[in-house]
Amino acid sequence: MSDLQDIRAFLAVAELHSFVAAARQLSMTAPSVTRAVGALEERLGVQLLLRTTRQVSLTSAGAVYAARVGPLLAEFQKAGEEVREQQGDTAGLLRINAPMSLGQQILPDVASGFRVEYPNTAISLSLTDRFIDIVSDSVDLAIRISEAPKDKSTIWRKICRVRRVLVASPGYLAAFGTPLEPEQLHEHVCLAYDEDSLSETWELSHAGRTRKIKAGKTVAGNNGDLIARLAENGEGIALLPLFIVEQALTNSRLQQILPEWEPPALWLTLYYPPYEKLPMRVAKFSDFFENYVTHTRPL
Repeated sequence: MSDLQDIRAFLAVAELHSFVAAARQLSMTAPSVTRAVGALEERLGVQLLLRTTRQVSLTSAGAVYAARVGPLLAEFQKAGEEVREQQGDTAGLLRINAPMSLGQQILPDVASGFRVEYPNTAISLSLTDRFIDIVSDSVDLAIRISEAPKDKSTIWRKICRVRRVLVASPGYLAAFGTPLEPEQLHEHVCLAYDEDSLSETWELSHAGRTRKIKAGKTVAGNNGDLIARLAENGEGIALLPLFIVEQALTNSRLQQILPEWEPPALWLTLYYPPYEKLPMRVAKFSDFFENYVTHTRPL
């Protein structure tokens, strides 16, 4: 194993405080990472890490070494990427995070299509409806559905508006009646789509009037597909992105209500760590994704 690979293994263990976690991050085995760090310590003639059954921590020498070589390795990797990018090369790992429902519906075809055009790019996909910290979670690109961005510390790229609709099952509406005004929603079970599975406030507007409805007093969940299935089961009324419930509306498993009352616009948005310049593979994937959701599979 080369010196650089040994240093990379050491820095990963130092950051994650675990040989197993470092091996997972580097796509190596834990014994390989252990040997790499051991070889580095032997060449330097110092102990870099303290190993116990509970944790792994830096020695004083290890802390000094990590502080010096960490930035050097980052610059070395950056220089290599810049040279490759000048030749139009997108080789490397692209780490993408996306909401669960959108990711399951859209990303398989997007990732496969992108890999056909850029086979040297490896892709790591993680799905969560939680709004991640893109820097601390080590993601190159996050796909979000949210209100207009307010965070100034990251880079945002708006893709398209995501329409939301109020829906309920025909069985629920037959049993409890169809609301004709937003005020009547107070008398119904309103299912909350909330990150913490607690509650949600719906803001609905029409002809200059705005009404607010508290949802989640009875049932709440943190995933759109979950809420859609609950609505199909007759558990109540849901406010969801159209792409999640479109098939159920077409098949009459769900029915739209109060169509003239609009919630605030949500946007499908890409956001990135604070790059000085987008890496080639990130920029290429962003363009590919935008073309797919605006032309091939519009939301």
